[in-house]
Amino acid sequence: MPTPAETLAQQLLDAQVRFHLDRLHGEQLDATVTGLAESLLDASGTQQIDGLVDREAVKDIVTRSLATVPSSAAVSAIVELAVQVVHDGPEEAYPLGDVVDRDQVEVLLDELLALSPVLERALEHLTASPLVGTMASRFMGRVVAEVLQANKAVADKVPGLGSLMSFGTSAASKMVGAADKQLEGLIGDTVGKGGTFAVRRLNRIIVETLQDPTTREAMLQVWDLVAQEPIGGLGEHVSTEEVSGVVDAVHDLAISTLVHERVARLSDAVVEAFFERFGGYTPTELLAELDLDRADLVADLVRIAPGVLTALEESGDLERLLREQLAPFYASPEVAALLG
Repeated sequence: MPTPAETLAQQLLDAQVRFHLDRLHGEQLDATVTGLAESLLDASGTQQIDGLVDREAVKDIVTRSLATVPSSAAVSAIVELAVQVVHDGPEEAYPLGDVVDRDQVEVLLDELLALSPVLERALEHLTASPLVGTMASRFMGRVVAEVLQANKAVADKVPGLGSLMSFGTSAASKMVGAADKQLEGLIGDTVGKGGTFAVRRLNRIIVETLQDPTTREAMLQVWDLVAQEPIGGLGEHVSTEEVSGVVDAVHDLAISTLVHERVARLSDAVVEAFFERFGGYTPTELLAELDLDRADLVADLVRIAPGVLTALEESGDLERLLREQLAPFYASPEVAALLG
């Protein structure tokens, strides 16, 4: 049989549980959530992030998340959902130009075209690949063949010129064909030098084309045409399986890459840089840096809380959680001594 002190402790526990349930229900809920959020922000607003959070713990959390989250069932489901949404497209089609501002596209295009020297240096590295050299040689050979064929088609319409052009095209084709076979059959310095020349020449064509002022105008003209087209799902052009194949391959690549030790070290460097940049900020100052309004954040919590707490209350979990947290206090020897 419980002692009078134990009975009183149980009554006090019941009263406190009812008190908190009332504060987390109905009209009092908004005031309770608002007060808690404001108090938490006020208290944390005097502390720097570097003092509130252990950066080493953050590094471990980020590293573990990169290694486990991408391969999780939840992320896989989100990827599948994203593929389906992209495949189906919006419910109501609308022009791309309504969403993307042309002036911003123009700025982005200028920045990308200004990177042509960077692209040139990157393309130069391709000269080290013999296969790329072979591919470039074949590509240029096919371009020459197409030009000769087009000229022959025009010459055939002129009496007497067609046979002469045919002879020249035949001779050139034999030379191109012989060169192509040699590229396939030869190995060593000859192929390397020829391939390197072809790659560099092709690279030069690409870079000079990008630097041509006409290229910019042509790209903007293409954008103007694309911007007028309504945005639809990829289902108009490809099947779900084809889209999924590409997305799954990228997802698998991300999974296998993010678990690598070097990626973990890179993430550590990012966390370290974050603390170096923002560690001296308070949470409220960081919210301001992120352009997140404090009032909006509190309002969002007030809007979300009723759904969560109502579900917990209806299931009985809210009262159980409160009792589990408060009961040890009323069962403690200190309270028993006070009530005894």
